[in-house]
Amino acid sequence: MTAAGNLSPVFTSPPSGFDSVDRPNPLGFASFPMTSFQCRWNLTLVKATDGSRMTSYTIDVEVKSSNGCAVTNDCHQSNGSMIMYEGASRNVVWHKCSVEKNDRQELLKQRGCVIWITGLSGSGKSTVACALTRILHARGKLTYVVDGDNVRHGLNSDLTFKAEDRAENIRRIGEVAKLFADAGIICIASAISLYRKDRDACRSKLPDGDFIEVFMDIPLCVCEARDPKGLYKLARAGKIKGFTGIDDPYEPPLNSEIVLQQDREVCPPPEAMAEKVISYLEANGYLQA
Repeated sequence: MTAAGNLSPVFTSPPSGFDSVDRPNPLGFASFPMTSFQCRWNLTLVKATDGSRMTSYTIDVEVKSSNGCAVTNDCHQSNGSMIMYEGASRNVVWHKCSVEKNDRQELLKQRGCVIWITGLSGSGKSTVACALTRILHARGKLTYVVDGDNVRHGLNSDLTFKAEDRAENIRRIGEVAKLFADAGIICIASAISLYRKDRDACRSKLPDGDFIEVFMDIPLCVCEARDPKGLYKLARAGKIKGFTGIDDPYEPPLNSEIVLQQDREVCPPPEAMAEKVISYLEANGYLQA
């Protein structure tokens, strides 16, 4: 999705056959400093008959200033529905390049995607991520691991562990992962990402099928027994507040593509878990252009 400023669309008259449009932000109106500009927006239309969700699509629109508000006709539909946008324009326009994702994928002989590994601290996310990238690298596939701890040394070094900063941490990781996937790279994002809504928001940034959620379904007692960084001990002693799994809840995925678990209370080696992910990639055509 590309747009000018922080925008939210609303149809003043819904397209024929629909009764609403999904929109992520509150509606409002704002002045725009220029006469007109181009932008792009993803919309999800909802059927009026049964309320079922339709697949989202992208519309290209030209926004023109009208009475201090940005108003445009929907260029995707032919019924002249009006859309109004919230947020100050920054004159940001998507610059299309002749070399696109498909071209990069053909060059690399693979499909760019995001493998999002989520789970409690100590569940083995980073270990599996490293095993996965090592195996794929040996097979001639280009990967990159975006580790939740590593990004806090640079890109996210300004963020705390408050709820709002945790959400921003995941948002940034999602945006970075999206860029890697668009480059045709298999991006392996390893982060606790404790809230479903934050993971779902990252999924929504990517085309269908390009976000592969891997749930490290390892019991808390096992993670705490491992305690590789000594964080559980500090949390139990009250020296760390808001620690996931202790005094802050973890929301496990409900429909993840892959679940990695113990086998009769024995945790498989990370290479075995990585191979399960690779089997999924092979079966779904990610390891070829």
